[in-house]
Amino acid sequence: MILAFGIINLILLAWQLLTGLHVIRVSARTHRKTGIVLVISASLHAGMALLA
Repeated sequence: MILAFGIINLILLAWQLLTGLHVIRVSARTHRKTGIVLVISASLHAGMALLA
């Protein structure tokens, strides 16, 4: 489960970088919402890793 969250975080981080650098054009609202999902996912990933 921890590995799955790590892979999801990697994909979300790449998405954030590509949309932030305007390589992929999306609205600011979409960029912001995926950023929030990234923070939540990274927090869950870190919490589970600390408890493992």
